[in-house]
Amino acid sequence: MLQVNLRRLTLSTFRHWGALGLFFLAIIDSSPVPTFCGPDLLMVVLVVARRHPWYEFAPCAAVGSMIGAYLTFRLARKAGQAYLEDKFGKTKVHRYLNFFKDRATIVLIVSSAVPFPFPTSLFFAAAGVSEYRIGRFLAVVALSRGARYSIVGVLAARYGREVAHVLLHPAEHWGWLMGLLAVVLILSAGGYLLNRRMFYSVHSAPSH
Repeated sequence: MLQVNLRRLTLSTFRHWGALGLFFLAIIDSSPVPTFCGPDLLMVVLVVARRHPWYEFAPCAAVGSMIGAYLTFRLARKAGQAYLEDKFGKTKVHRYLNFFKDRATIVLIVSSAVPFPFPTSLFFAAAGVSEYRIGRFLAVVALSRGARYSIVGVLAARYGREVAHVLLHPAEHWGWLMGLLAVVLILSAGGYLLNRRMFYSVHSAPSH
């Protein structure tokens, strides 16, 4: 009940600011502060209101999310692992870091692209404390979030508030969400394998 009230308060506060409110909410959403799919729901509300087309809102959400992710990344890199252990707990941080290290890019893509309750901000912080490159990090977040908010916007323009119902009650629509997750995983695996192939081809090429 508390989560529902917080979600309603968040949406009612930021919806009056339109695209600017979506921008700031997306920044917050990529921080450790939970918004419970706030940007996705706010985009649905704004698109359904027919004030502006979805493609005017999606870039605002994507850029805001990228800024929030960058701030989380930089804070974690500066503070180090000890800060994360103090904030989230030593056992939890170690578990997430061990999971993140072997599959960093795929984890970032899936958690950023799928509107599901992933601990995305913790993965952003994990990228910060690890040796993950900032350029790659921003590119992955920008593309994943851009695709996510574009899809949400298109679906909201087509199906209206039914999209909000899916986001609010994911357990009732697990088939669609699992299908979306499967598509993201396939694309992520393809991108990962292509990236590895390009990496090895570059480093194995004979030097002149």
